This record gives sequence, structure tokens and C-alpha cells, in this order.
Amino acid sequence: MRPYLNFVMAVMRNANPTAELEVIRQLPLDKRYVWRVASVLEWGFAHVDDLSVSADRQTLTTEDFAKIMELLAFRPVQFCVFLKALIGEEEMVRTMFQAIGMAKQL
Repeated sequence: MRPYLNFVMAVMRNANPTAELEVIRQLPLDKRYVWRVASVLEWGFAHVDDLSVSADRQTLTTEDFAKIMELLAFRPVQFCVFLKALIGEEEMVRTMFQAIGMAKQL
């Protein structure tokens, strides 16, 4: 994360971040921020199935369900912010609407 923190600091100081961006440009893909996010999502959702979620939903205590919902509260927004930064606002909106449509059909 150090190269990204250096970039953020340069931007916050209104300094030219060219040198910081060059360091990031030289990073291999598996050391990039976007790779970390994408690979964690792949790992996290690799075996998602609605039956397991349904079983948990039916068996969680009210308190545990509340904890889960608290953990998930901002994740859709965070994912949209990630997509917007990566692919732009229009493509983020298209991607999310397409995903919602597909999920409704499952």
C-alpha cells in the first residue's frame, strides 16, 4: 500500500503525482490495489450459493443477523465507488443494472 499512500499524499498536497504514479505503473499486477480487491471478491464469492445463504438466514439469531447486516451495509456503495473509479460512471451503472437483472432471474 505504500506506493498508493504516497500517491494520495501527493494529491492531497496538490503536488504533481507523476513520480508516485510511475512507481505504481511499475508494480506487477498481483501487487496492485485493484488486483487485491478483485481477487478478494473472487475468493469471497467463488462458492456463493443461495441455498447456503438461505440456510444461514433461517438459522441466524436476530443479533447475529444484525451483525451481518452491519458488515454489509456499505459494501454495495463501496463496490460502486470501486467500479466507478475503474470503468467510469456510465459503465458502473450499466454493470450494476445488468447484475441486478441477472440476480432477479436466479
